[in-house]
Amino acid sequence: MIVRPTSEDVVTGNLFQTLKVLNPRWWLPDLLNDALGVRAFHRQVFRDFRIEPWVNKPTYPRELLPWDEGSTQVDVTISWENPPTTVYVEMKYGSDLSHSTSRNSGQHGFPADQLSRNARVGLLECGYFQTPTLFEGAKRDFLLLVISLEKGQPLVARYRDADRLRAAIPHSDLIPRLPRLPFIGELGYDDLVLMLRRQKRWLTLAERILVDELCEYLEFKLATRPRRNLVDPHASLFQPDQDAAAGIKLVELTLKPGEKHAEAESRPTSP
Repeated sequence: MIVRPTSEDVVTGNLFQTLKVLNPRWWLPDLLNDALGVRAFHRQVFRDFRIEPWVNKPTYPRELLPWDEGSTQVDVTISWENPPTTVYVEMKYGSDLSHSTSRNSGQHGFPADQLSRNARVGLLECGYFQTPTLFEGAKRDFLLLVISLEKGQPLVARYRDADRLRAAIPHSDLIPRLPRLPFIGELGYDDLVLMLRRQKRWLTLAERILVDELCEYLEFKLATRPRRNLVDPHASLFQPDQDAAAGIKLVELTLKPGEKHAEAESRPTSP
């Protein structure tokens, strides 16, 4: 986990550690619908529901790219099986979506940004590429969300357009059909706070206490957002006093031996 004033990792840990405790029936459809701007999801029992932070995805096939690329680490992967669905969540705090990724700065004629990379990795994982294989894999619904301080990421608006997304993906002719549109969306921290407080009435007393603490934490992070012109992107500064002042315990999340963080591969640079 990267811990510095501009890092989103501590926010990611606190947010999804709490959401794991709550019944997804009362928050997941609202989160997805608010992010996509459509009422596409309804309340249900989510079978085999999982929230997995910092998942390393397999290396993207070299035959589908005009450049070599390492594995991609997704900040959070949410999945369930009725119907089979995978959601990638890209978290941001002190920086916007990166416009370049490891080994690609746009020199190959395709966009090098973080969002298009996550989109094609997710589409490949969920079975949307028509590649020659012995057995055809099962297709999953796929969603890609960005959670940042505020909504309005230009890349999200760009890739909600299916034609622009296809133009950003090498060999997109191998994708006969995209997931149902729109499947890319975004939320701001204040949107999360509003959604959680709106749904709090359905929760138990213990869950309401957790939600209140999480909302206070997110509001604190909004109020103490880093001033980008004063931030050293290479600094590794831990400031526990600020988070302690908000009455929040920071969640320590560790990576398994051999894992590498997305900062080393999918987020090598920070604007």
